[in-house]
Amino acid sequence: MTKLPVYASLACLICGAPAAMAQTPSPLGEWQYSAGIPLEKLFQPKQPDWQVRIGIGSTFEPRYDGSDRYHTMVGPSTDIRYKDLAFLSTGEGLGVNVLQGPNWRVSVSAVYDLGRRAHDDPSRLYGMGNINPAPEMKLAGEYVISKEFPLVFRGAVTRSFGGSNGWVADLGAYMPLPGSSEHFFWFAGPSVTFADSKYMNSWFGVNASQAAASQYGQYDASAGLKSAGFGVTMIWFVNKHWFLTADGALKRLMGSAANSPITQTKTNGVCDLSVNYQF
Repeated sequence: MTKLPVYASLACLICGAPAAMAQTPSPLGEWQYSAGIPLEKLFQPKQPDWQVRIGIGSTFEPRYDGSDRYHTMVGPSTDIRYKDLAFLSTGEGLGVNVLQGPNWRVSVSAVYDLGRRAHDDPSRLYGMGNINPAPEMKLAGEYVISKEFPLVFRGAVTRSFGGSNGWVADLGAYMPLPGSSEHFFWFAGPSVTFADSKYMNSWFGVNASQAAASQYGQYDASAGLKSAGFGVTMIWFVNKHWFLTADGALKRLMGSAANSPITQTKTNGVCDLSVNYQF
């Protein structure tokens, strides 16, 4: 295990690693969008009022959940925080920490889901219609066991207003890994995702009208476990201002999501890279 002084010296830089297109459904674990933030507070309780990190990132991910075709998306990577209160982050959205302690926090934020368009894969989504882009509200909580054993647990519940109009719950855990240094730091951990029937049927179900217009038979996707996965997040520090991040994850669809006729592959992966500057 990496020595604790290394955690303390790097914690103030760790949280600049959110994915460039974090609000798009992807195989990334939900914890990867905010990796290191609770450790930052635990090891460096005195932080400047403003923390600003900006950059550009790219994501290589499936065209939609269950697709075996991939595409690359490019966009901004932004993480702006005011004290231990408010944040504007590509990974976490626009929100506030409503409750917090030295090793835990609870936040409420507004995020955005880009949805799914039939032209993402016309040969396979013809007749399925679109899942429209939609705003979402997220309630999230994080807890670190201790400095001596920096295992972080994270849970989040997200409600979509439009699009799927559904509920999604994510549970995950991660911790720093051996081999970290003053110039390199990495985390890894598992995650699971649950969803209600509205979300599952929007993404994986086939209703009567869709069955009549598409190549698929009617299919009812039930609520429950949607997927399980494992992710790795890495950060390289060029100097005190510039740093690079890389995220990778594999996700396995489960239950009625895996059995959907829309699903082309049960296992998806993602690779995410970004270049960032910290003021």
